Amino acid sequence: MSLARLWFWRTRPAYGHRSRWFKALPAALALALVAPAPAWAEDPRLLVLGDSLTAGYNLPQDKAFPVQLEAALREAGHAVTVLNAGASGDTTAGGLARLDWVLAEEPDAAIVALGGNDGLRGLDPEQTRENLTAIVRRLKSEEIQVLIAGMKAPPNLGRDYGEAFNAVFPEVAERTAVLFYPFFLEGVAADPALNQADGIHPTAEGVAVMVDNILPKVEELLHKADPCGCSSD
Repeated sequence: MSLARLWFWRTRPAYGHRSRWFKALPAALALALVAPAPAWAEDPRLLVLGDSLTAGYNLPQDKAFPVQLEAALREAGHAVTVLNAGASGDTTAGGLARLDWVLAEEPDAAIVALGGNDGLRGLDPEQTRENLTAIVRRLKSEEIQVLIAGMKAPPNLGRDYGEAFNAVFPEVAERTAVLFYPFFLEGVAADPALNQADGIHPTAEGVAVMVDNILPKVEELLHKADPCGCSSD
């Protein structure tokens, strides 16, 4: 589905009918001012492009991040369909490689939550930057509003690597002029009560915390994609 657009019908009056057209103009303008903006043809589609953190690793599918996010958005009054484009083990390079396939879903907005596996594998932060930039620019070229959900490097990789890696996400967001959420696992990372036994993947309760924390930024994203507010019930 493409973004709904506002438009105006413009007519050119035939010669000899100009005065009649001008007499009708005030009424037409008044009608246009009070007429509601055209609504979405169907619920807007929000893509979540990510890895196992969004795919719902080791969780019932109804507890995965996209499903819980859609439920929270609808409870907040936003009629939105959230698309789960999470692939366990994916890196920013993997996300870029499957972007054409993902775009077949025709999203109106997208959350890009990739990079966690880049950090876990100690991949070159410059390559992560290039991949993430390419993903965002491709989405923007399709007129898709974007929110980057940042990640942080594991502390065991050292201070220098951590600083270089952590800087990638805000820098790409600023360079591409898209919305930015600093840390996708905010409030969940390193909390044993909210993570599975591997200490990496959140439990269903951990996902709920992630959803609560990111929800205001996602609502901002939806407003950018749908400034008339037509996605609200």
